[in-house]
Amino acid sequence: MPFARVTLSHSLLPGTEANLGEALTTLIAEALAKRHDLTSVLIEVPGGLRWTVGNSKQLTAAHLEVWVTAGTNSCEQKRDFLSKAMAVLRSALPGLHPATYIVVNEVPASDWGYDGVSQADRATAPA
Repeated sequence: MPFARVTLSHSLLPGTEANLGEALTTLIAEALAKRHDLTSVLIEVPGGLRWTVGNSKQLTAAHLEVWVTAGTNSCEQKRDFLSKAMAVLRSALPGLHPATYIVVNEVPASDWGYDGVSQADRATAPA
């Protein structure tokens, strides 16, 4: 049950935005071995944004953060995800600057909840 937030420098066409959301959901499910049906993706397009890299204004920019339960993914899975996520972003955002950061945040199971129950408690609950 990961959560992903991608922040973009500008709005995308409706079809492109939907495709990006689905591509990220599928990638998270496949590369990080998460449930597709429980993966949440938020695409943010802030108004009045001035995005810079090295203090140079960027017309096309993105930042992607994904939250997962700590210890549920190997370094290889995260490495694979980072590479493939950048490819997904580049496909949706031609001209994307290489200084596009993708972060996999690992949250302790006791600090990460689903439906009001921590992942730690869900893991120990009877099936």
